[in-house]
Amino acid sequence: MSATETAIASAEAHSAHNYHPLPVVVASAEGAWMTDVEGRRYLDLLAGYSALNFGHGNRRLIDAAKAQLERVTLTSRAFHHDRFADFCTGLAELCSMEMVLPMNTGAEAVETAVKTARKWGYRVKGVPDGMAKIIVASDNFHGRTTTIISFSTDPEARADYGPYTPGFEIVPYGDLTALREAMTENTVAVLIEPIQGEAGVLVPPAGYLPGVRELTRERNVLFIADEIQSGLGRTGKTFALEHEGVVPDMYLLGKALGGGVVPVSAVVSSADILGVFKPGEHGSTFGGNPLACAVALEVIAMLRTGEYQERAAELGDHLHRELGLLAGGGAVETVRGRGLWAGVDIAPALGTGREISERLMEERVLVKDTHGSTIRIAPPLVISKEDLDWGLDRLRTVLSA
Repeated sequence: MSATETAIASAEAHSAHNYHPLPVVVASAEGAWMTDVEGRRYLDLLAGYSALNFGHGNRRLIDAAKAQLERVTLTSRAFHHDRFADFCTGLAELCSMEMVLPMNTGAEAVETAVKTARKWGYRVKGVPDGMAKIIVASDNFHGRTTTIISFSTDPEARADYGPYTPGFEIVPYGDLTALREAMTENTVAVLIEPIQGEAGVLVPPAGYLPGVRELTRERNVLFIADEIQSGLGRTGKTFALEHEGVVPDMYLLGKALGGGVVPVSAVVSSADILGVFKPGEHGSTFGGNPLACAVALEVIAMLRTGEYQERAAELGDHLHRELGLLAGGGAVETVRGRGLWAGVDIAPALGTGREISERLMEERVLVKDTHGSTIRIAPPLVISKEDLDWGLDRLRTVLSA
């Protein structure tokens, strides 16, 4: 067997089959390119679901991690460490917020937001104990913990994991009327992705997000923005909500915050909201560890320059112009997205999203399918225009075959 076949066979034999990866085994990567165990190079148009916004092996991030590795990597929150205050201050300033609660994974940030909203609802809003409701959108993807899948509408993510956690109400994404009707005096929060990534890079109708902000403010309800995939430069702004001039009560961040080097996530909000926590009421052994803070501090510094947001905006315009030329020609039905992020619905006659992804892999381009016939394109923000065009040429080749 080849090195690829050997590695995949071993993985299949000894790991749970909770993923169905493309049959490529990556051995190294740099920038927007990955190299497999056979020495073949592939253009990465997925970027780890936005975790690799700054590319593979970004020198600034690797150097920051190496320097911290030589000093101290973990203290737990039982003690202070010298990177923590700078990280919290820097991230709060980037978000124009006051307070940061660091965790590790995106799902942990969402779980933390759920706990925060409920506690705020009971302690501040005065909702009767055990009655707090959080409104979410259909087709959401906020993670895979038991609580989070309890408010998923994806049967694949949800089936066979009951009994489910109560306290959530699902309304159609983009429907302000449904949201208004779902609100009651016991509603403590609305949890929304400004752009739904897993659903196929769905951008809500113009005016929807400002409408959510207005409704939540009127009803004394927290607006929680899950910017774990959409945030930190991906859409051409630091946050996707900025495109419509909206500021939420709470940002949920992750993925790119760790630069593709370490898992880092955070809930960022006001002191009035995150101040509901007292010592011992919530925590994480690795949350806000020195290594994570060192890498995230470098990410924050990079975002402060605005160059990555500007690059995502400019290359994103080019990406959507080129993809738009494919739409309506028979091979592509619809293109959606913002910045360097696109969902492309392939005509079913050409194949499933998985089949198109496999054909692109043969052309040395890596993407990911979702929901049947949709592929997602989300390259690292450091990709060159020439490499992006090369990848788009390979997509045209596959679609015309």
